[in-house]
Amino acid sequence: MNNETTPRSRWQSEYESGRKREDTLFTTVSSAEAPPLVDWEDLQDFAPQSKLGYPGQYPFTRGIHPTHYRGKLWTMRMFSGFATPEATNQRFKFLLEHGQTGLSVAFDLPTLMGRDSDDPWCEGEVGKCGVAVCSLRDMETLFDGITMEKVSTSMTINSPAAIMWAFYIAAAEKQGADRRKLRGTIQNDILKEYIAQKEYIFPPKHSMRLEVDTIEFGTSDLPEWNTISISGYHIREAGSTAVQELAFTLADGMAFVEAAMARGLDVDAFAPRLSFFFNAHIDFFEEIAKYRAARRIWARKMRDKYRAKNPRSWILRFHTQTAGCSLTAQQPENNIVRTAIEALAGVLGGTQSLHTNSMDETLALPSDKAAKIALRTQQIIACETGVANVIDPLGGSYFIEALTDRMEAEAEAYFKRIDELGGVIAGIEAGFFQREIARAAYRHQLELESGKRIIVGVNGYVEKDEVIEIPLLKITTEDQARQMANLQEVRRKRDPQAIKRSLDRLADVARSDENTMPTFIECAHNYVTLGEMVNVLKEAFGEYREAAVF
Repeated sequence: MNNETTPRSRWQSEYESGRKREDTLFTTVSSAEAPPLVDWEDLQDFAPQSKLGYPGQYPFTRGIHPTHYRGKLWTMRMFSGFATPEATNQRFKFLLEHGQTGLSVAFDLPTLMGRDSDDPWCEGEVGKCGVAVCSLRDMETLFDGITMEKVSTSMTINSPAAIMWAFYIAAAEKQGADRRKLRGTIQNDILKEYIAQKEYIFPPKHSMRLEVDTIEFGTSDLPEWNTISISGYHIREAGSTAVQELAFTLADGMAFVEAAMARGLDVDAFAPRLSFFFNAHIDFFEEIAKYRAARRIWARKMRDKYRAKNPRSWILRFHTQTAGCSLTAQQPENNIVRTAIEALAGVLGGTQSLHTNSMDETLALPSDKAAKIALRTQQIIACETGVANVIDPLGGSYFIEALTDRMEAEAEAYFKRIDELGGVIAGIEAGFFQREIARAAYRHQLELESGKRIIVGVNGYVEKDEVIEIPLLKITTEDQARQMANLQEVRRKRDPQAIKRSLDRLADVARSDENTMPTFIECAHNYVTLGEMVNVLKEAFGEYREAAVF
């Protein structure tokens, strides 16, 4: 019998007999077991050339550009929108003046649901969680004094995304812009709405038709525009684990690719303009591994499953936003620290653009001061920490590589289950995604309530009789009244005959196989409102009602 011991076995013995904190969960925020140590013995089968490669080369684990941040820093794109287009326009200019490098528009709930501000259902919600945009006039006001051809703009809009994009294109054209030079992104990911965020209007079949219409139109007319930002952010905010966010997001992406190819589009014509949107949660290493696994999986799927020939079609480009669900109303200044850690994970994971949440976002929309601190957080990471100097500095870390491999394998297991259900839409209709997320969220809540997982200020290190003294942004009833008055003025001044012709034309197109985007742009130029266009589509498509899932 060989009594010889190795350094690893000696450490293992000492670890097993050593003292450990009994009141602590040694798991990730996703409740996955965290190993006490990972070393070269755990990566004996790891093949660096095939799993890692080099930056800018397949499988892009280490990043999508050979020079990474040495060539260009990530875009600092602060999500902003509140009250009226006039107020948001001033916030945009404030952020641009303080070093923001791209705009990101947050819309209010009525706009997200395809309703005009004077719709009776919208009372009390206008301008509350974003900016109200009802017509071309609002979009013109939103970008007044901002040259749309020279700025990159992201818009977080989904079910009525094609209409909002038409408003943007029309506003840019009124500025004299060439639509082929417009740069930006519409989120336009309806599948994650059915899965997580629930801001849907039409049934899945018709929503997917609008998705492919935007992909097709963007491919032919706006080659610099990203027509879908396939979004895991809201899946994670709904309570999913990191692996679920990874797997469900990429599954949605593959569903969009398949729908566009079924229309007859060449995968290499549209795939390079697909982009992604991920959450940056508080579990530092898990998030970094998630981004690296996402790039590797997407590259393999696009090359091997969908037979894309252009290496640009294999690249997963993504925007990151720090985790809103990790912020606390208690001790809100702590959120500055959380956001900095999450932003650093996004940067070390290789994000192409980044939004940092403000410390006050669990209490209100961000104040000017809080938004500036959030922007400064990115600038400090970029200019002072040195993390942008070296490409993929954590590449080759035993733990990071093992965690990346594990997340990739677990995502593949989810892909298999989704395929067995008949695909993403079949999974949505069966309630599969909703149940998986609900179980994960419930498990996390039990950990908090038992005290096994600590959130500082919430169930640990609590301050009794806390008084919050940070200034908060308030949206007033006067903002809603001003927006409604502007909308009524638009209706008074426009040509009624042009409105009727536009809406009749839209009704015909909606019931045909014709691409809807040119008609949306025509309607926009004639100042047809968002709600008027959506109502026509409801007549043609119907409305979606989700079945209860238990």
